[in-house]
Amino acid sequence: MLDFSQFSNAFPTDGPNPYDQNGVRAIETFRKGFDGTLFIDRVLRALGIGQGKTYPPRGENGLRSLHKQIIESKVTLYHKLSVLYYLLLDFDCTFGTQSQLAQSLADEASLPQKYQILMRGLWHMDHKEFKFALEHLTHPSLPSEFADEIIIALVRHADADAHDYSLPLAYYYATQPIFKTAEALELFFGALAQTSVTEALIFARSFPQHAQHGLFEQLLASVIADSRSASTRGKELASQPLTGNEEKWFTDSLASGEGRKSKNAMMILQVRQIVTGRDRKPAALESLLPQTARIANTGR
Repeated sequence: MLDFSQFSNAFPTDGPNPYDQNGVRAIETFRKGFDGTLFIDRVLRALGIGQGKTYPPRGENGLRSLHKQIIESKVTLYHKLSVLYYLLLDFDCTFGTQSQLAQSLADEASLPQKYQILMRGLWHMDHKEFKFALEHLTHPSLPSEFADEIIIALVRHADADAHDYSLPLAYYYATQPIFKTAEALELFFGALAQTSVTEALIFARSFPQHAQHGLFEQLLASVIADSRSASTRGKELASQPLTGNEEKWFTDSLASGEGRKSKNAMMILQVRQIVTGRDRKPAALESLLPQTARIANTGR
């Protein structure tokens, strides 16, 4: 095996450099799209390689400095090779489709497949090539590394106007991660609620009651704030077989809570009344009627 502690054995010393001025500018543009943190930044921080913003290196001198930091770090050989593998993917991208520098490193150093799959997936995430990223990051050999951050990125870069959250949902169902942050859970659940009210309700029921209440309120708020509520989504929620707690949360929110302010609240409560077979409007529903309508009802 080549000695990759030698810079010339790890990186090409001629040809275009992915870390020239234009290359660095492009990487920084990607970083801004991820609120200032790339996935390679998280990897380097987790491994304790470098301090501050280590990536991207600036020019060949910067790359030599980063290579030295990688080699001198106290992490395992496979972790060092994984970072080198990521950097060589940058070279492959710059050199063109025929370049196989990263794969050559992996083959020469016998880097296990799971490290290659993870780093290639994270590289595609950093370049906003999300479909390619998921082909790797959903591989069954991988732990749910950076799962919260992946979900957050996928939801935030989804086509919200088209309500297309297929990628974050595909990642979740393939990997079944346990959320570690409230932000990731909230964003994922919002995406699920936009996609399927029924699936969102089933998902919420898998949590303890206090968390389930918050998720149900988020689902209800999503439905009544949506222009589609007057048809499919509002009717879908109102037609669900709700538990006793859910029924109370549903009625309390639409009749006296924040949901009452929505113009869709009356419609959804009316649908619920029909679905449950109630013959008369409950007091909560009557209170939502305009005053003239209540007077007319009284005079009947």
